Amino acid sequence: MVLERLLPVGLFATHVLGAAHPIITPAPSLEDRDEAFARRGFDPGSYINSVISDIGSDVSSYIASGVPQFFQNFPIGESVEKSLGIDDDDLKATPTQVLNLPAYANWTELGWSVRIHGNVYKQPNITREKLDDLANVFLIGVDIDELPEDQQNQARNVTSSIFVVQQKNVSVAVNFQNDVDVRPNASGGVVNAQGGVQAIELPYNTTTQGDFDAWLTLQNTTGPNGGHLIAGNATDRIQALNIYTNGTDTGNATAYLVPPTGFTIISDIDDILRVTKIYDPKEGLLNSFARPFVPWENMPKIYANWSASIDNFHFHYLTTTPEQVTRNYMEFIFKTYPLGSFDTRPLNFSDVSATLSIRRALLDKIFQTFPQRKFVLMGDTTNSDVMKDYPQLVKDYPGQVQCIFLRNTTATDSTDLFPYDTSGFEDIDQRQYMFFVHADDLRGVDIVGGNCYNTAVTQNVTFGYQGRGFGNEVDSAGGSVRWSSTSLGAGLLVALGWVLL
Repeated sequence: MVLERLLPVGLFATHVLGAAHPIITPAPSLEDRDEAFARRGFDPGSYINSVISDIGSDVSSYIASGVPQFFQNFPIGESVEKSLGIDDDDLKATPTQVLNLPAYANWTELGWSVRIHGNVYKQPNITREKLDDLANVFLIGVDIDELPEDQQNQARNVTSSIFVVQQKNVSVAVNFQNDVDVRPNASGGVVNAQGGVQAIELPYNTTTQGDFDAWLTLQNTTGPNGGHLIAGNATDRIQALNIYTNGTDTGNATAYLVPPTGFTIISDIDDILRVTKIYDPKEGLLNSFARPFVPWENMPKIYANWSASIDNFHFHYLTTTPEQVTRNYMEFIFKTYPLGSFDTRPLNFSDVSATLSIRRALLDKIFQTFPQRKFVLMGDTTNSDVMKDYPQLVKDYPGQVQCIFLRNTTATDSTDLFPYDTSGFEDIDQRQYMFFVHADDLRGVDIVGGNCYNTAVTQNVTFGYQGRGFGNEVDSAGGSVRWSSTSLGAGLLVALGWVLL
């Protein structure tokens, strides 16, 4: 199967969302939990027993990746066809679509090398009635018809993006164009590339899950006005090229040609750039499926200031959210934060062990791609893998980690009962990291100068397991007190309650 038709010009196609609400809508009242489970054929007792019997995998995998339980184990391929009562013949007339993630490129001896990655799929025709039934599977505790109209539409939008059929063994070809509309002072001084227009077919067909991920070497072709790509060792500016996928009007993205030296921020999204509350079941579910995405505090202003004031600042957004729901994330980021490249969890990382390691795998890939760049790592304390991986990167890549910023969610939200482990930071210079409570805490840091700790934000960090709701209190500033290992079992039981919802 080959995608052949050149798509129309555009940045990337997405569903259109309404304006973001200024505040998070209060959660609807939940129906009785047992009745909800019974209505949907779910046995909570059986599920609890299965999770407890394998507590090292089911529970920890979801907590570790900072992704809600309802963002795990989505149906793919034949499972989608079976659930919808369709087959391959029903999909023949359905157009092929492509999720093409914004890419980064590095400078090599052969020229600019671009990492192209995404997924090829088909969107079945699903009736509104069926879509509502499917949405209700995820909206445990409230039916879709009980939500405001805009939230109903959002829930249908997300649900339809989940029930797609991935296309295996597809040949993917892309076209690079230097027609990016770069905003002034955007994304660390990104400039529109003056050359590099060309068409390239990826060297590998899509996987059985419809994924593609390949490095492509760009030729330095002449642009419309006689310009060329600037060599990576001859510029301190990030150049941008648009990418269009042949055969569809959905596979559009932007590639960022990043010089070998400079600063790159790798930023998590949930509960740091947007309000998600993955640690609060009913809130996390509604914020992810039904409510418009809303920025957390004034983080957009913080990022905009860094974008305008730090030259050659490459923004890279990394979320372990599965590919099927990535479009909403990208749409929100590029309406709210500086432009940049993107990573998400591909479908070939669908088992428990891979879920536990995918963030680290993606972090290693970008660190190894840019061995001379300095990295700023942004996340929050709800992600156990962040709490482990970020300090470990300081040791594994000496001199490359400039700053680590972690939002302490337990300090401002009493519903966050998840334990987190600070022991990895014990041997790291305090100037290199900071646990912060409010976005404005980041105003007092000097990223370029390497002073990443705002002394006005009290840390009080002890090194070990931390948390609220386990017989210990959390400091109102950035730090928290150690809680005993005997509380770990209680913490995991609280986590089980989150998994159930």
